[in-house]
Amino acid sequence: MSAPSPTTGDLAWVLTPLLELPGVQHAVVATGDGLIEGASPGLDRASGERVAAMTATLHAAARAFTTAFTDVEGPKLAQTVVESDLGFAVVVPAGNNTTLALFAEPGAKLGDIAYQMQVQVTALTRAMHAPARQPDTAARP
Repeated sequence: MSAPSPTTGDLAWVLTPLLELPGVQHAVVATGDGLIEGASPGLDRASGERVAAMTATLHAAARAFTTAFTDVEGPKLAQTVVESDLGFAVVVPAGNNTTLALFAEPGAKLGDIAYQMQVQVTALTRAMHAPARQPDTAARP
């Protein structure tokens, strides 16, 4: 069965390769302050917004937790993983005040998921830093 394509948000295109990975059930692109930028179609709007808000909370807690252990303020997080009996929630910073979050079933291969998340972070970063297209004035009569 193929994964459905993302349908919510301008940045949802970045989720397609993640949703195609075995075991990945849902994915979200969120701003660093917890607003939804894109979500997988199986996640209703309210759930997507709740996940987006929780990514900001989770990362803030992870930074504070790391600081408590190290006394280093503002550590850079690579990823935050929550494991439960239902599966894994993985959140990675995606640059420019953006995060990627997904939920995968217990048997999912986290190494493959982490790798593809980094590939998508790179693609998203490139897209967000690409210069705006300029109209081709030479083609106009």
